[in-house]
Amino acid sequence: MKEVLILYYSRYGATAALAREVSRGVESVAGMSARLRTVPAVSAVSEATEDAIPDQGPPYATLDDLAECTGLVMGSPARFGNMAAPLKYFLDGTGAQWLQGKLADKPAGVFTSSSTLHGGQESALLSMALPLIHHGMYFVGLPYSLPELNTTRSGGGPYGAGHVSWNQDNDKLTADEITLARALGSRVATLAKIISAANPDR
Repeated sequence: MKEVLILYYSRYGATAALAREVSRGVESVAGMSARLRTVPAVSAVSEATEDAIPDQGPPYATLDDLAECTGLVMGSPARFGNMAAPLKYFLDGTGAQWLQGKLADKPAGVFTSSSTLHGGQESALLSMALPLIHHGMYFVGLPYSLPELNTTRSGGGPYGAGHVSWNQDNDKLTADEITLARALGSRVATLAKIISAANPDR
């Protein structure tokens, strides 16, 4: 069973809800499985540390997760049009993986959430895409052949899946948001399956 890493940071539950739907999309592809991982919060006090295992939710990601999985879908809340600091902190520690080409030629997608419709979702998605492109990954978006990309009145766009909470229930996704998140997972998993079949030693 090949795995796609679903790596995310979520503070209030919206991004975590999207991550679960992306995972369902991955697992809709025969022979593919989702590996759900999060990252710890960062602190302004450099000595502060998180417990090795979170109180709830999936385990914290390790650099081994990146190497072991055949694809990656990464998510973060939009923070002033950028990815959240905890996710960037994790990515900033992947220099050795970049030097070794551990992520090169693997497919990757991104997803985000915000409390308002104009909360910087597109630029947040692109901020996550940039380091993945530097790692040599194939960036996977969402095509307009998906009807939900034209009907959504909340999250989701060509750069990736999304959710808008409208400052209400953070983890309550719309039907279009769910469909687009699952489509993203399915697209990344399908490409990962094709690539890994063509390169069985990788």
